[in-house]
Amino acid sequence: MPRRSRDDLLAAARHGLAEAAFAHPAGERYALAHLAALRVAAAVLADRAKPRPGRRGRPVSAWRLLAQVVPALDEWADFFAAGAPRRAAAEAGLSVVTAREADDLVRQVEIFLGVVEEVLGLPSQPALTGTVPGTARSGTE
Repeated sequence: MPRRSRDDLLAAARHGLAEAAFAHPAGERYALAHLAALRVAAAVLADRAKPRPGRRGRPVSAWRLLAQVVPALDEWADFFAAGAPRRAAAEAGLSVVTAREADDLVRQVEIFLGVVEEVLGLPSQPALTGTVPGTARSGTE
């Protein structure tokens, strides 16, 4: 499998986040948002992680690696790692999240993406806020 570049992963994350913002039901929105966050983490790892040749051990989660590679993102890593079981359950079709929780996760991923762009020294892309019901720019408040 070819390695994806940081920029490709960030573009995929933005696309996934936009898709998540309009997805229904809530479980699908939650799962898509969480996967977008995972792509953001993968972009950081593609940019900052240094592979260790010859060292093959047990698989380590992207969230754990993210916290090791960029300690400033450890709280984000913990937050998204805690949501992984819910994402898996949502992907399995279980009703484990409410619409509010899914919308909140979309907003958190959007913030995480902005933080990562700053950490990587990249210009911030336009926010998606307003695409999720209940956000300040959606006109529903």
